[in-house]
Amino acid sequence: MSQQSLRHPKTGQPINTAKLDQIVASARQASDERASGYREQALKLYPWVCGRCGRDFTRQNLRELTVHHKDMDHDNNPKDGSNWELLCLYCHDNEHQKFEEHLSAMKAGAGTGSATNQSATTTHKPFAALEGLLKSRSE
Repeated sequence: MSQQSLRHPKTGQPINTAKLDQIVASARQASDERASGYREQALKLYPWVCGRCGRDFTRQNLRELTVHHKDMDHDNNPKDGSNWELLCLYCHDNEHQKFEEHLSAMKAGAGTGSATNQSATTTHKPFAALEGLLKSRSE
């Protein structure tokens, strides 16, 4: 499929891929510039050790040490580094996974109440008749 034939799935209007490519490139460049600024600051402020697993880093493997934003806001970059912690790639991924799971749990419980409230109101007992069935089979 050529780029000229790309159309918006809902409106059917042609998509200006050159403009879209320019927007994505600009956003990536801004993100890289912002990240390099606070990364360099964090590497100067903190020892090169993962804040979770304690793994030490050297210049050879420093690329595997990332800056984690404690409040998950990548635009919150105080000069004192109070919103940052250095984490290895694996621990950083784990932190974000835990945050995503937390958000999912909050969304799931938003309309129906918390899980503890749901279990208190449950009336279905799927194994209530099991004892009777087992007795009838053994006789």
